[in-house]
Amino acid sequence: MRVLIAEDHALLRDGLIRLLEAHDFTVVEAVDNGPRLVPALVEHRPDVAVVDVRLPPTFTDEGLKAAIEARRQVPGLPILVLSQYVEQLYARELLTGGGGAVGYLLKDRVSNVAEFLDSVRRVAAGGTAMDPDVIGQLLARSTRDSPVTRLTPRESEVLGLMAEGRSNAAIAAALFVTEKAVSKHTNNIFAKLDLPPSEDDNRRVMAVLTYLSSR
Repeated sequence: MRVLIAEDHALLRDGLIRLLEAHDFTVVEAVDNGPRLVPALVEHRPDVAVVDVRLPPTFTDEGLKAAIEARRQVPGLPILVLSQYVEQLYARELLTGGGGAVGYLLKDRVSNVAEFLDSVRRVAAGGTAMDPDVIGQLLARSTRDSPVTRLTPRESEVLGLMAEGRSNAAIAAALFVTEKAVSKHTNNIFAKLDLPPSEDDNRRVMAVLTYLSSR
């Protein structure tokens, strides 16, 4: 699997390269600034890009803007964004592009190697990988009249796990319930959010996340 990395901190950048290459990924390029990122993404069209939100020269949102622009030029380009903090605006901008194959993780998650690698592979496969803290803040910021307030506490839990990219089986295991119960909860979630059910799990998750991010 071909990966492009965008990270300005040399130690983390080198660490990501070593980690990914040790697990059979091929790093096609590692850039350390925003201006180089878009041309690199368009040139290489990697299977997935791991991108820091904040890059030189201003250390604000160059990484995110470059990722969004690259996805505009190459629709569906898989992007996994890394950020030091939960920044709702960035998460919202990333999600509103639609199309799946996106992720937003806090950098702390990289220390959990198995979880990080699973997120990289999931995004490369067209899925989503959203940090639980990001999901929590998106849910928390929902307004009083938002349909999200119609959800029961259990349905909110299921929604958060869906947003992380977990399958029904994984959600059932995490909540110690049956897959049938999870299926019932997901059907209720979509009914309460006025979102039509779909056979495509990723499309359903993205529909929920996009809806939440627009509140």
